[in-house]
Amino acid sequence: MLKMRNLLRGAIAATVTVMIAFAASSSAADILDDWATAKAPPPIELKPATVDGPTTALLILDMMKANCGARPRCVATVPAVKKLHDAARAAGAMVWYSFVGSNGMATPADMMDPGFMARDGEWARQNGPDKFIGSNLDEKLKARGIKTVIVCGTSFQGVGIGTGGGAAQRGYKVIIPIDCLSSEDTYSEQYAAYHLFRSGPAVVTSQVTMTRSSMLKF
Repeated sequence: MLKMRNLLRGAIAATVTVMIAFAASSSAADILDDWATAKAPPPIELKPATVDGPTTALLILDMMKANCGARPRCVATVPAVKKLHDAARAAGAMVWYSFVGSNGMATPADMMDPGFMARDGEWARQNGPDKFIGSNLDEKLKARGIKTVIVCGTSFQGVGIGTGGGAAQRGYKVIIPIDCLSSEDTYSEQYAAYHLFRSGPAVVTSQVTMTRSSMLKF
């Protein structure tokens, strides 16, 4: 009986050794070794969205002449952002802006387009991707009874994930119109969109609706 147990243990040990050796030979050490073999996931799914104006906030983030103007992808979003801005104003939604650049002294005059200019009390100089951190944005939203936020701005992988994810984790419904967010390149936009749609934490993806400005109604 003892001999049989020893034989069984030896067989198990040998099997484990073979499995480890096979795994080591068939798998790269880390993602850098597998970089060229990575495949893009299927495209995200967009959904139409209808929001209630008085309980919705449109966030227009970091769309300054200096950074947005230097990014063709951002310049291309301007008409869609202005369209949502006009619709939000007409529906009585809250509008809030963050400004960066200009040596920390940015003002509404530094915005990419005067057609959706910030008004007094609607903006803050706020660095970083999550505009909730270090600002009174959450307090402003709660004071207005806001339940849903729409995120526009640049960059997609910065403010899109940072502020969109931050809003979701604070219990807000989050609308991401992909034609109102931009990055320096298409890959950054792709991974940001997929993160918010599926690969991010469930507390975020469960609160996010991916859409386009043409599919969003107040």
